[in-house]
Amino acid sequence: MRSLLRFLKDYKKESVLGPLFKLLEASFELIVPLVMAAIIDTGVADADRGYIGRMCLILVLLAVIGLVCSITAQYFAAKAAVGFATGLRHALFSHIEKLSFAEMDTVGTSTLITRMTSDVNQVQNGVNLVLRLFLRSPFIVFGAMIMAFTIDVRAALVFVVTIPLLSVVVFGVMLVSIPLYKKVQSALDRVLGITRENLTGSRVIRAFNKEADEIETFHESNDLLTRAQLYVGKISALMNPLTYVIINGAIVALVWTGAVRVDNGFITQGGVVALVNYMSQILVELVKLANLIININKSFACANRIESVFELQPSIAEPEKPVSLSDVKEEEDGEAVSFSNVCFAYAGAGDEALTDLEFKVKRGQTVGIIGGTGSGKSSLVNLIPRFYDVTSGEVKINGINVKDYGLKELHGQIGVVLQKSVLFKGSIRDNMRWGNPDATDEEIWEALTAAQAREFVEQKEGGLDFMLRQEGKNLSGGQRQRLAIARALVGKPKILILDDSASALDYATDAALRQAISSLPQNMTVFIVSQRAASILSADQILVLEDGKIAGSGTHQELLKSCSVYREIYDSQFKSQEA
Repeated sequence: MRSLLRFLKDYKKESVLGPLFKLLEASFELIVPLVMAAIIDTGVADADRGYIGRMCLILVLLAVIGLVCSITAQYFAAKAAVGFATGLRHALFSHIEKLSFAEMDTVGTSTLITRMTSDVNQVQNGVNLVLRLFLRSPFIVFGAMIMAFTIDVRAALVFVVTIPLLSVVVFGVMLVSIPLYKKVQSALDRVLGITRENLTGSRVIRAFNKEADEIETFHESNDLLTRAQLYVGKISALMNPLTYVIINGAIVALVWTGAVRVDNGFITQGGVVALVNYMSQILVELVKLANLIININKSFACANRIESVFELQPSIAEPEKPVSLSDVKEEEDGEAVSFSNVCFAYAGAGDEALTDLEFKVKRGQTVGIIGGTGSGKSSLVNLIPRFYDVTSGEVKINGINVKDYGLKELHGQIGVVLQKSVLFKGSIRDNMRWGNPDATDEEIWEALTAAQAREFVEQKEGGLDFMLRQEGKNLSGGQRQRLAIARALVGKPKILILDDSASALDYATDAALRQAISSLPQNMTVFIVSQRAASILSADQILVLEDGKIAGSGTHQELLKSCSVYREIYDSQFKSQEA
């Protein structure tokens, strides 16, 4: 929590004025019992209606001043808390954007969403409550005790005994509940994770008739969360009855002591009423303090979880002295990409996903990558733009290790179309400009033409202004894939990676797409990851992967003769068609 306080540095004035006005309000509140004592001892005892009226006006004035102070304090506290949360969200989102795929895989999307939303909101509420009540409640508790001593020392000893007892109850419950709230938040994470999976995978769940199983899984996680919340709620609920028992017992002792002191002439009747009022104020403020502590516990638990995200350092680091592309000489037939003894393992995985990869690709070549499911095809191409770093070995572009390039410059020369085509809510034009923010409409149409997407875009109402829903839900799978390919082409990359990105296209469209890409003027180096042998038949070089290793490398004809794995894949797809 302490490291997060830096987001309050721009709100120092509000962080001081908020509690200050609350203390002013509390000071005027402590005067009220003394005014009441004066009304009873002087106004009521002497039947002086004028005095009573004047004292009542003073009470109204104190109330108005207290109200103004309270509203002012609320304003400053709210401004500081909201500003704090805004800065925290910006910093957290910026930090998450810097995390590599490795950290994203480890933490999980649902966890990060929880940190960005409910956890930040809880911390914001905690800051607001602390600024308003953290000083006010203890101030009134100890202020009331001091004021009681000014009325009568012996009667005030009841306060000396009561306040420590209340502190033991309040802080005891707090210490027990803090770790329990952490477990509640962890259980909430699991429920959110299941909910997110069910919402994003609803079609798959229905296709496999798994609704009942998923409902049961959700109920189990939800019941676990409910039990955890009930358990911590029961412990927290002990606070109010225990504090009320102690306070009411103290009031009984106070009235008894006060009656004896009044009978002996040591204290007035108004003084007893003032003491009871001070005890009531302590009760109210301690209840507020108890609730404040519960909320602070939640806020601390959430703040620690947010801090754990900040503590995650991206494994993909910027080089100290990045190489500039302008300093790299690019020969026409030079080496574009090379892998040298590359091994790679995912974080937490026991076995390597890729082992001893060794190959070179010349500029302008088309490389096909094929293999069985889980053979490491996507893992291989993800190493080129440094989505992951190699465990050992080197990946080079233009003869320079990818780790020596600045990430922005590296990603600027590589166009990537991932397996899942992700489009964003907005117009087609806005989505295309992700590839190049300065792209003209003419350049966008050229990319759409190459990606075989021009025809259906022209048929959409508004053309490039046609509004896409989130993730492009108002398009078919093939249309989404073609737009994703066009988005990569708009940037005119030197290296284009198509990671099984034409799986939803028919063979004719797939062939036309490959033909259009190969005829583009910028002499692009293309990596095509595919399950279809037909998609890579004409590639200049084909890499066949099996269990993370290169089982064969060469052209289509060479692999048919020399690689049994490739021949098996080819025969399984083409022999059945011939039959």
